[in-house]
Amino acid sequence: MSLFLDSFWRAVAYCLHPRIIAISLLPLVLLVVLGLGLGYFFWDSAVNSVFVWLEGTEWLASATNWLEDMGLAGLKNALAPLLVIFAVTPVMVVVVLFFVALLMTPSVVNLVSRRRFPDLERRHGASFARGAFWSLGSMLLALFAMVISLPLWLIPPLILVLPPLIWGWLTYRVMTFDALADHASSDERRLVFRTHRMWLLLMGIATGYLGAAPSIVWASGWFFAAAFPILIPAAIWIYTLVFVFSSLWFSHYCLAALDQMRKVPVAAIPAAANLVVQDLP
Repeated sequence: MSLFLDSFWRAVAYCLHPRIIAISLLPLVLLVVLGLGLGYFFWDSAVNSVFVWLEGTEWLASATNWLEDMGLAGLKNALAPLLVIFAVTPVMVVVVLFFVALLMTPSVVNLVSRRRFPDLERRHGASFARGAFWSLGSMLLALFAMVISLPLWLIPPLILVLPPLIWGWLTYRVMTFDALADHASSDERRLVFRTHRMWLLLMGIATGYLGAAPSIVWASGWFFAAAFPILIPAAIWIYTLVFVFSSLWFSHYCLAALDQMRKVPVAAIPAAANLVVQDLP
């Protein structure tokens, strides 16, 4: 618990570092272009397709008729854009996470290492290519989980649970791997995964809920469709900040755990902890 809280507060403090603020803006330009491009070319067709699908769904047609009787016909027109945004948002989040892991996490890890652990030996347990494939594979698995779980998002409680859990699992896998890729050997990385798995997963879920906050902000406004070009860049930057914070949190935690592990005599480590877990990176 002490390592969990210590790394959290250190990550919060590091978010105010000028270099971290500058790093958080790097993926924004590319993702703004991506978001605006998708909106320009596909927004109208996507909204129209969803609207046609809603019109052809019997129980939704009954629900919209009830809304019209209640004088809330405007909700019917807002439902299609809302569903499109909810469908696009997870994809944008995953893309942001991939860019953060691929481009930004190494810079964050180097900053934390240089300032806190200058004497921590780098054993280069994973190459850049292996880290990229690990991030890409994890991203594809998360996308698959999002796609197959989309129908469940129409159930009100589950939309508040499933996306953060998926993003948290993805964050846990990607951030832990990248935080240890340069400093830990393969066996050390597996050992950290094994001995700290629950805390790392909890960190991933917590940051997953932080990453879901902008979607709630979007859904709270009646004008979100008209403000789409403005809200997309702002939301992506918020997501990027969340992921930078996640990278800082995992970097502080994982490097501190690795440093502590190396200071413990080998004979004091339980024999079971030294087992190589084949399904871990």
